Amino acid sequence: MFWQTSRFQIDLNQPKVMGIVNVTPDSFSDGGKHDSGVTAIRRCEQLILDGADILDIGGESTRPGAQPLGQEEELARILPVVRAAVSLGVPVSVDTYKPRVMQVVLDLGADIINDIWALRWLDPLDDLSAAQVIAAHRACGVCLMHMHLQPQTMQLQPMQGDVVSQVLLFLERAAQDLKGLGVENTRILLDPGIGFGKTVAQNFALLARQTELLKAGYPLLAGWSRKSSLAGMGGRAEQDNGLSAKERLAPSLAAALLAAERGASVLRVHDVKETAQALRVLAAIR
Repeated sequence: MFWQTSRFQIDLNQPKVMGIVNVTPDSFSDGGKHDSGVTAIRRCEQLILDGADILDIGGESTRPGAQPLGQEEELARILPVVRAAVSLGVPVSVDTYKPRVMQVVLDLGADIINDIWALRWLDPLDDLSAAQVIAAHRACGVCLMHMHLQPQTMQLQPMQGDVVSQVLLFLERAAQDLKGLGVENTRILLDPGIGFGKTVAQNFALLARQTELLKAGYPLLAGWSRKSSLAGMGGRAEQDNGLSAKERLAPSLAAALLAAERGASVLRVHDVKETAQALRVLAAIR
């Protein structure tokens, strides 16, 4: 099994590590440490040394309650990083939902579009759709994620009912719509969207029953790294305030390994070195 992207066929017979590069001043996990082009490029280089198979570059925070970012500001943040990253020898993903941003980064040589809106977002001032951009490209990879509502409101009114069946149906339809535009199966990856409009119990249900999502017939991405559902996983003294971003390492690793064991092909993480080490343990027992 492989994932076709602009420049690479990514072998998914073993789980791959996607290293997160947040070029944002307001990221909970990174605290704005990589919000300049220079520091973000250095992070890209370090993540590759740490064992990242893929880099995922994003310029807009999508944490609950985050406000949308203008297209020009997003491009100003990410373009220097994307230009440098495409020369580093690994696939480059860009985390964006805006069609014009997708077009620009693909023209620069980016390999993958990672879209929290699953290509549904429409610019009221532009008639170009994200699906059109992906379909027009000869080979780029795309990750379609499930999100309930939008970042500003998703945790105010989380999903109700059986989350697994609803997420599976949504992702199947999103992939089918894209296939209808001529995009090959091998270019598509699916993401259940841990934390995007789901309760803690629903997030863990998606992990416990993750194999059911494989029925869609596409490889899966798991994005558990430092998610708020893991905040209560510390000892009793930590329960009142929850765990900080860095303190979520151990539960993040546990969730990543469980996701890999249940069939996830790509793990999107902040802590690349530790995740790569943990995956080597999993590979050894297999």
